Amino acid sequence: MIGQVPTAPFGMGKLSLSAVRTQRDVNACPPGKPVHKWQVFRHICEARSKLGISDRALAILNALLSFHPDTVLVSGAADLVVYPSNRQLALRSHGIAPSTLRRHLASLVAAGLLLRRDSPNGKRYARRGASGDVEQVFGFDLSPIVARADRLAHLADTIAKEHRALDLLREQATLSRRDIAKIIATGIKEGVEADWPSIHRNFRQLVARLPRVPTRDALGPLVDELEALAATVLDILQRHLDHTESPETPTTDTYRADDHVDPEIVSPLPTADSATLHPQGATKIPVRLIVDACPDFVDYARGDIRTARDVIATATLVRPLLGVSPSAWEEACKVMGEGQASVALAAILQRGEAIKNAGGYLRALTRRASKGEFSAWPMLMALTASRRTRSPHTRTPSDPFLPG
Repeated sequence: MIGQVPTAPFGMGKLSLSAVRTQRDVNACPPGKPVHKWQVFRHICEARSKLGISDRALAILNALLSFHPDTVLVSGAADLVVYPSNRQLALRSHGIAPSTLRRHLASLVAAGLLLRRDSPNGKRYARRGASGDVEQVFGFDLSPIVARADRLAHLADTIAKEHRALDLLREQATLSRRDIAKIIATGIKEGVEADWPSIHRNFRQLVARLPRVPTRDALGPLVDELEALAATVLDILQRHLDHTESPETPTTDTYRADDHVDPEIVSPLPTADSATLHPQGATKIPVRLIVDACPDFVDYARGDIRTARDVIATATLVRPLLGVSPSAWEEACKVMGEGQASVALAAILQRGEAIKNAGGYLRALTRRASKGEFSAWPMLMALTASRRTRSPHTRTPSDPFLPG
């Protein structure tokens, strides 16, 4: 700004090197450079994590930009300083508190998006000459966002590309997880010879390593391992087909819509309500709750899990993968009922590496159920709460389902 070289703040505030650096960038910017202020603001919003500014600071910057009457800001212009009072600025920033306002204004200056042009008494105002024209303005200088517009655009573009790449990795991880789970379930259902429990353990170990807040560096290698495992298990099925199919043998669709679970598996369930499970002596458990609490369990289903029959059918496929013996499963079904036993198995699968011996764990739950001390309902609620508040790598100090 013409005649406004000083950038030192009023009062006890100290002049920082970042303010001097920002002033240097403003001075180096060629005069007459136009930028669209709202486009630059969008770039700042996209890059806010890199700039180290908060949502509240963005709201204040938005308000400051709104005090400039023009949409296009031009470097070197004499009108790039806005001078709203704290009251006006707070109102236009959705009623932000004065102390919060000062703190976030300081963060915008520290991020190099604003320069302070403080008057001798710290007030913000415009001084006019005898002709009525503005001669000098004290307030917040918007010149830095003009001078750094190109760099902000490049930063926003870089971040957008990183987000797209991360989204692609997330999609690849989700697809590989689903493919592996479905292939394992199909292999067991069709009696394909393979060490499915070991393959499943390797799969669950990979899934347990997936970060809650992923980055490209952390997620990329895991996605490669998941894709490699998916290719391996698919090759097992393909080699099985090569050895069992002859040219004259017609292929059949394993996932026919009319293909149902064996009658003896679902017969203990009441037929009046196919959307709930009925543990013995307990309230009904909505299948939707099981799906929400145990998303990993859904990966092994032959289709959508919509009914109690679907839950039990999926549990029969998961049981051998977890190393649960037929005797432990039969005892659980006898004591709990197939419905509640299936829910317990879904929860055990969801807890992953936190449970080292799934068969022993299920037997412990069965013993509790025989004494009337176990219900699948709180088990699911605890899982739902833990998924919201806990990292998948974190184990609780004590087990929420077993005593002690």
